[in-house]
Amino acid sequence: MNSPVNEEVQALMEAAHDRAAKALGLTCTGPLAWGFLGVTLGRRAGDRWLRLSRTAKRNAGRKRGEGIVGASELVPDGVPRPRLYEVHDWTDGEWAFEAEVLDYVTQPIVSPDRADIDHDPGLPDEWWADLRQALALLAEAEGVKTTVRDGWIERAFPQFLGIPAPGKVERVTGHGDLHWGNLTVAPLCLLDWERWGLVPFGYDAGLLHANSLLVPDVAARIRREFAPTLDTPAGRIGELAALAEMLQAVARGWYPDLAPRLVARAEALTGVRPPVPVRSEVSACGPQRPAPPP
Repeated sequence: MNSPVNEEVQALMEAAHDRAAKALGLTCTGPLAWGFLGVTLGRRAGDRWLRLSRTAKRNAGRKRGEGIVGASELVPDGVPRPRLYEVHDWTDGEWAFEAEVLDYVTQPIVSPDRADIDHDPGLPDEWWADLRQALALLAEAEGVKTTVRDGWIERAFPQFLGIPAPGKVERVTGHGDLHWGNLTVAPLCLLDWERWGLVPFGYDAGLLHANSLLVPDVAARIRREFAPTLDTPAGRIGELAALAEMLQAVARGWYPDLAPRLVARAEALTGVRPPVPVRSEVSACGPQRPAPPP
């Protein structure tokens, strides 16, 4: 989906990916698939997919119930996602590496090159029904990680929406990164489970809606499909949390085309024009997607 930041990162990750493949007895073929800012790297290995991620050594160690491993243990089987088969983790120098062997997903990703969309993908009614069911099942899972933290909400609502933070945030277990780069066409499959956990009610639908604002028909479809969630006070807070995150990304230089739509949507919900400066350029390094909230 993206490219590494520089040649040093590229060499580091490719060598680590080769090391993981050797340790797991896999032969990888086909193109390399880079994730956000070169932090992840995936490649096909027959009917499997080898995904590698890196983090600072001080963050080494998987936390119970979080990430891909936590999803494999706690998320109901009825939520369509790649199956996890094996993991291999190690540290080297200043980095910690985590590798997972997953199903190779054969159906195309809705938006493989960006998180948002600029055209209608023409998804059938069955796909939308499957997405509603998947999120409903996911909401019943035991969520361990708080993905969108209260402290961030307290800062972000005034800073990026121009309104006070809500006194109470209703939470539900959600995907936490529901955008068009993490969804496949039919049959539906939800990808990238790094951020799943407890999110504000309505956050997942709100984030997908925000990433659809360049295509009004798709945005309207999301509002219809998820009206029982978004058209509630708690769901409105969840959507505003998603918009605040996206507007934070705008302030950092992402989403130059989407930015005016995000501002307009936030103002429509609150009656207050967000104070975030809308930049006309995108940062030279990195994809058009928001960074996780601090």
